[in-house]
Amino acid sequence: MRSLTRPGGLRWSVQPDGTAAAVADGTWTVAHAATLDPLIEAAGGVPGTGLIALDLQGVSAIDTFGACLLDRLIGAAKTAGRTVAVSGPPTRYRALLDAVALADDRRPVSPRQRRPLAGVEALGRGVSGIGGSFFEFLATLGAVSAAAGRVVVQPRRFRFTSMVHQLDRVGFQAIPIIVLITLLIGAIIAQQGIFNFRKFGAESYVVDLVGILVLRELGVLVVAIMVAGRSGSSYTAELGSMKMREEIDALRTMGLDPVEVLILPRVIALVLALPILAFIGSMAALTGGGLVVWFYGGTDPIVFLAQLRDAVSVTHLEVGLLKAPFMALVIGIVACAEGLRVQGSAESLGLRTTASVVESIFLVIVLDGFFAMIFAAIGM
Repeated sequence: MRSLTRPGGLRWSVQPDGTAAAVADGTWTVAHAATLDPLIEAAGGVPGTGLIALDLQGVSAIDTFGACLLDRLIGAAKTAGRTVAVSGPPTRYRALLDAVALADDRRPVSPRQRRPLAGVEALGRGVSGIGGSFFEFLATLGAVSAAAGRVVVQPRRFRFTSMVHQLDRVGFQAIPIIVLITLLIGAIIAQQGIFNFRKFGAESYVVDLVGILVLRELGVLVVAIMVAGRSGSSYTAELGSMKMREEIDALRTMGLDPVEVLILPRVIALVLALPILAFIGSMAALTGGGLVVWFYGGTDPIVFLAQLRDAVSVTHLEVGLLKAPFMALVIGIVACAEGLRVQGSAESLGLRTTASVVESIFLVIVLDGFFAMIFAAIGM
């Protein structure tokens, strides 16, 4: 019993040929760390230049801590260029010693070889990732279309309460920040227009600039980008968390379609909310522009409204609002598709959320340019 509780020891002796013999005995466990650690530290100054024979026959007990100490001794000797011969470890501890030696992280890491086609490989992986995201987008769009078709045939299947809840979250709760940002953007456009047009004596055209730019392009585009960052990331995080907690699999087990229960109400709410937010944002931007023109340019609000009525028409507003539902559909599908691609880790959730926002903003800008070409071709 005393041998099982006696702290471990390490006795050294040096032969005339330079061979050092080390005999370990006692208990090599974490309970005796204060005694064992100095023994290993002192072993660095052991004389001799040749073989080190480590005898472990007298060790009565050893745990992971003791095995790591012995492995540290062996590693230090090998680093000094000496050979270590281990003999006599108890049979029941050999697996532990081998496992610790295998997990030793002091082994030199071979330098990473440069592959001549590494750039081509990275390009191929990038293209493959884009293709995977595109097909996932199409698959989610098809699933949402199929779910919408089933709801049209059987309206009672539609979760109206969920849609209203999502409409409140992505629509009405977003109005304050949308109004604030678009008001500032309209004010900045008007201020820059006045500052630069004043050089040419064309300050009156600032109203045309603000009206056309806000109603046709910036109003809906800025709102769509803000919705992608605010609501799109929220959709991805929610669905990704459900995927990680296996709630989506639970819905399938209960015989419910996750697309019909979770995705369709969110997408419809976004499609309904974005045109409303775009209209409110455009009006806020015009208000901001009008305030700057009044205080900075000296134009009376009545004159500003009269010039705005002459500069823009309902067609400009229609052009902006017609793009909003399509942008909302793209944002919703991308956000939900990325949410369903989340794996079982927090890192995957963060990566998918980031990818959702980036892809949504990119596609919104591409879609805006596409619509700009269409409206120019048909004369709107």
